[in-house]
Amino acid sequence: MEIALILAVIAAIFIVRTFKIVPQQNAWVVEKLGKYDRTLTPGLKFVLPFIERVAYKHSLKEVPLDVPSQVCITKDNTQLQVDGIIYFQVTDPMRASYGSSNYVFAITQLAQTLLRSVIGKMELDKTFEERDQINASVVNALDEAAANWGVKVLRYEIKDLTPPAEILRSMQAQITAEREKRALIAASEGRKQEQINIATGEREAFIARSEGQRQAEINNAQGEAAAITTVADATADAIRKIAEAIRQPGGMEAVNLKVAEKAVEAYGQLAKTNNTMIVPGNMTEVSALIGTAMTILKPRTPQ
Repeated sequence: MEIALILAVIAAIFIVRTFKIVPQQNAWVVEKLGKYDRTLTPGLKFVLPFIERVAYKHSLKEVPLDVPSQVCITKDNTQLQVDGIIYFQVTDPMRASYGSSNYVFAITQLAQTLLRSVIGKMELDKTFEERDQINASVVNALDEAAANWGVKVLRYEIKDLTPPAEILRSMQAQITAEREKRALIAASEGRKQEQINIATGEREAFIARSEGQRQAEINNAQGEAAAITTVADATADAIRKIAEAIRQPGGMEAVNLKVAEKAVEAYGQLAKTNNTMIVPGNMTEVSALIGTAMTILKPRTPQ
């Protein structure tokens, strides 16, 4: 029984050391007699007991790695408290096993060194504006160095950039001044536009009034011209009618009679001026006019 129990224990140890189940997204490095032999992929694998052993186990998933906060000095000698996070992935398990004794620590230290170098080339204002450029520079340099460690650096993100309290107060004052400046500029632009609008409105109103006056004068002139034309046409028509009437039989006698009447009426009005009797110097003319009128009024005897 004791021998059977011992054999069972040995068999169990043999089975455990022989059969290996590698989980998904994992890679195990096998050494044979202390030397790298192969890398086990996910699934059921066999390892020779006491001759081969699983020396390293690596996860092939993307790993986030926090980079501790550190003080960086910018180009304009300003201190910044910076921390970030790295995302990397093991792509070569053999290199990750033998390329570095601790690739996680190596990546962290290298990231801090590169970050200080990149920020040291920038002024304070640029560090806030060029975060993407900083991240890209760190990733490129890290990825090149980490290739020897079987690691692929996927991205780096700055979490916080914190300047000293005095710089923060100065930046806040600058921002406030800039906002006030923009407000003043906006107000002046508004007043300028208001003055432009008022001037434009007055100019357009003046033009409209002048156009109205011009049109009114044109209309008045056209009305006066039309009235004069109408009066002239009426006068010409009256003269034509008078001329036609004179050419008719008895027309000349009617004209003489009308003239005699007007003459007698005119002489009659002369006596009323300044209560003074005015007598024509040539009474013969008056007699002749009266005689002419009477002759015209005398009925004609038939021949």
